[in-house]
Amino acid sequence: MRDPDDAAEQIAGLLDGIVRRQRRASREGFGESVTHGQFRVLRTLDRADRLLRLSELAAQLGIVPRSATSVVDDLEAAGLVARQPDPHDRRATLVYLTPDGLKVLATLRKKRRDVMAGQLARLTADEQQTLADLLQRLAEE
Repeated sequence: MRDPDDAAEQIAGLLDGIVRRQRRASREGFGESVTHGQFRVLRTLDRADRLLRLSELAAQLGIVPRSATSVVDDLEAAGLVARQPDPHDRRATLVYLTPDGLKVLATLRKKRRDVMAGQLARLTADEQQTLADLLQRLAEE
């Protein structure tokens, strides 16, 4: 019988390796110019149904507001996001994706899909569905 601790360590290592490989491959062509944290900010802003305050962005990302500010500063310097005053609270700032930010995000998403599709091509359709089902169960809180 397999030791559950060994199985957990093996699975954790495999998942880490897959995620690292996908992140590395999806950044090709961008170098290190878009970090995973910056990608998360771009994706979160894109999924939002409205402009977000920095504090809201930080809350959605599960990070402290100062960290969100630093990431947004870098993305703004790269021309991928912009800020504007909140018309309802002059102390607050709203953040949104620029057209360049949307293009970069679309390219990164396509690269991520392509990399994952390449990895999944080694599995049958049934195996892919089983994997998706198992990962969904693990992802539920």
